[in-house]
Amino acid sequence: MKRFHLFFGLALLVAFVLTGQYMDKVHNHLEGMEMGMRMLYRTRHIFLLLASLTHLGLGFYLQPRTGAWQRRTQLAGTIVLSLGALLLLAAFFLDSARRDLSTPYSHWGVEALLLGLALHGLSGLREARTPDAA
Repeated sequence: MKRFHLFFGLALLVAFVLTGQYMDKVHNHLEGMEMGMRMLYRTRHIFLLLASLTHLGLGFYLQPRTGAWQRRTQLAGTIVLSLGALLLLAAFFLDSARRDLSTPYSHWGVEALLLGLALHGLSGLREARTPDAA
């Protein structure tokens, strides 16, 4: 799982760089764009960096859990985090171009990052120990 987070985090970092190039080359670094759409592009771009750094951080520090429920919870957290990152990548292209300034992909992507990190945190809780029967 550590290796997955490292590679996925690096892929998201590349996506972050490429979306920056996209804003520069395709949209002339957002010059002359109305302020609302400009902010959407820039914030969705930064959200990709957030997702990338989240995965990279987990890739560097993740400790596989030993308990069965902790491993399942950790895996669920990884899946939710990854889906959230993919939603944020979609949000860069789909939410940023919306004229009504609504942000459904960003909303669900950030919520997924929060839930995924919460699941990873929950997986770190120790199982309740029962007193030894003497």
